[in-house]
Amino acid sequence: MCQFIETIRIEDGKAVNLAFHNYRFNKTRRDVFECNLPVNLADYIQPGDYSGRTKCRVEYQEEVEKVEYLPYTVRSVNRLRLVTSDGLDYTYKSADRQKLDELFRQKGEADDILIIRDGVLTDTSIANIALWNGSQWETPEVPLLEGTMRASLLGKGRIVPAVIRPQDLSRYSLVRLFNAMIGFGEIEFPVENII
Repeated sequence: MCQFIETIRIEDGKAVNLAFHNYRFNKTRRDVFECNLPVNLADYIQPGDYSGRTKCRVEYQEEVEKVEYLPYTVRSVNRLRLVTSDGLDYTYKSADRQKLDELFRQKGEADDILIIRDGVLTDTSIANIALWNGSQWETPEVPLLEGTMRASLLGKGRIVPAVIRPQDLSRYSLVRLFNAMIGFGEIEFPVENII
């Protein structure tokens, strides 16, 4: 059976968006392993030991199997290549990224890929996206992975879901990439950099 992971940002000794990680962690355990007894990730991590931005990686199946902490630096992404992968399923944050890695190898001169599935935009290889339409940030209605930062931003009304096709890109001016480790607005560039 495949292992699953939660990647939690530790910032100034605090776990960021832990409630959203707990929700996804327990949903995966329930859906995949039929584990109905919720577990609190706070019982397994020690965020107070870390002051700089740190990546807490939790590996699990039915139960937590491993917790590790790694220093984290946001890598530069300024250009995306559109790639198509109909039928790609990454509903659960799996340690098995083989299909995503195969797609990533198609990036060419770009920094990352933007995956089209069934005719609509989804995510990059590492992040959810949002596009600025001049009045609000829109995020793909059906991402590959429902990220914890995405869930937080949707809950706060900072982004709204939309069906976005490649031919719709001209309606937007900016794109942002974000995930548990990358804050909203830390990676932003013009939509013209999507090739």
